[in-house]
Amino acid sequence: MSDALLTLEIEKLVAGGLGLARDESGVVLVRGALPGEQVTARVRAGKGVRQGQTVEVLRRSPQRVDGPDLPTADLAHATYEAQLDFKRAFVQEALSRIAKVQHGVAATVPSPEAWGYRNTAQYLVTPSGLAYRERRGSEPLVVRRDPLVMPQIQAVMDRIDPTLLDPATEVAFRASRLTGEVVAAVIGAGETRQYLRASDHLMEAGVVGVSLAQPAGKRFSAGVRLIAGESEIREQFGRVQVSVSATGFAQVNPQAAGLAYERAAELAGSGEHAVDLYGGAGAIGRHLAPNFRRVTVLDAAPEALARGRQDVAVSGESNVTFRSGDAARFSELGTDVIVVDPPRAGLEEGAREHINSSTADRLVYVSCDPATWARDVGDLVRRGWKLAEVIPHDFYPQTSHVEIVSVLNR
Repeated sequence: MSDALLTLEIEKLVAGGLGLARDESGVVLVRGALPGEQVTARVRAGKGVRQGQTVEVLRRSPQRVDGPDLPTADLAHATYEAQLDFKRAFVQEALSRIAKVQHGVAATVPSPEAWGYRNTAQYLVTPSGLAYRERRGSEPLVVRRDPLVMPQIQAVMDRIDPTLLDPATEVAFRASRLTGEVVAAVIGAGETRQYLRASDHLMEAGVVGVSLAQPAGKRFSAGVRLIAGESEIREQFGRVQVSVSATGFAQVNPQAAGLAYERAAELAGSGEHAVDLYGGAGAIGRHLAPNFRRVTVLDAAPEALARGRQDVAVSGESNVTFRSGDAARFSELGTDVIVVDPPRAGLEEGAREHINSSTADRLVYVSCDPATWARDVGDLVRRGWKLAEVIPHDFYPQTSHVEIVSVLNR
């Protein structure tokens, strides 16, 4: 089936940053378009909802700006104010369409930085330079300057000769806004000794440590070994300092995440006992510590729990306990408040059952996916919970991703 060039009127933006248009054959979702625009789009033929790419803008929205053409920056063609409005609308739409709940949504809390905010990045190593893995089936996109990453990462990239990273297939960086330091991980098969030249080159380019990660289907699941220098650096998230590595999970926009964690703690209130499910290294759980007699952080990732225990040993928070476990099977008695920040898939059925049968009368739900969040909120509301504040937060400016901080009460 061949692509067709169609002239379309864009009605609104939907999740994924796609412009919704209609023609006689039904709905078309168009990348790179804005509401109110008339565009020519190259549309793939197919059954169901068709997808297209903007080729030319025939009538331009006043919200349009010229943005960089990066595969990850799917809203960079809109003003930052417009992006914040679109994200609020994505949350509102998910709430009414998926949760079937009519409820107000607050204005999106902006990221303190709209560009240069990412403290982590992972690139393919190609002979012509570091590259984005293209998402839409075309060739890798060599990136000389990445406007999304923190200046400290860009400074390292400016000094790298990709031929000296051989035999690495990819390289990952993590920077700290707190200290200005950068750690790196090379990704490739084999032994650490095969990467000594790559490691020396990265250290000369300005990183404070280099690790080796084996390629794996699930990111960094096949083990990580330190080659040289430091494996971790310190970073500030809201009111707490945490250790972060080039390969461990941590939010990519510490300033924006810190604002959300402070808000989550505010919504959690105070009490005897709070449980932080999917708690990772405890960045949210530790924000709860001043207002609860004890806090339990539950997670299934040993690496995150180890980092969390190490961080509270340094900070001296004696009322935070880290436990290994599955969120669908936690059996804490006497919980006042539960905080959840689940992966994109949302809460498993078992976790929703447990939350509902717990003694908690308040649930603070932090989410990175409006659709699964709305599914879970709809389920909990039907079980008798009442939705209160819903506050979108922007962790990923220039993209269609939106985080949500929300609270439900019995």
